[in-house]
Amino acid sequence: MTGTPTPTIDENAPVIARHSIVVHAPLEVVWRLHTDLESWPEWQSGVGSMELLTPGPLRPGSAFRWHVEGLDITSTVRQVTPRHRVVWGGPANGIEGVHVWEFAEEPGGGVLVHTEESWSGAPVEADIPYAQQALDSSLTTWLDNLRMRAEAA
Repeated sequence: MTGTPTPTIDENAPVIARHSIVVHAPLEVVWRLHTDLESWPEWQSGVGSMELLTPGPLRPGSAFRWHVEGLDITSTVRQVTPRHRVVWGGPANGIEGVHVWEFAEEPGGGVLVHTEESWSGAPVEADIPYAQQALDSSLTTWLDNLRMRAEAA
């Protein structure tokens, strides 16, 4: 069978982080909040600005520019499976990142949100332990903020 491979993180990158959290809110609420990119600065403390570069609904090829934790990032969406998976990636200050988000309803209620991200590039190679800590911290903060915002909705 041939076809387009499922986009994923760079498993050979020097920095990889994987984190999950259960959000006690309906899947539709969690998905809508997470994919409403323009709302990120309202609930993600590290996101200073967000600009959609591609108008219309989130889809493969959609691009957005955002500032988070001192990084100026231009990301391009690689995959969108509504209410299940979104993947984006792109360069940020010499770092090449790929970010995967997956959402699954839990049998007992709530939504399991799993994220994984890879970082490669000269700034990462220069200080792998620092980059690993920064990425882990960023993802756990993002998940906590997503949980708090969705559960309050």
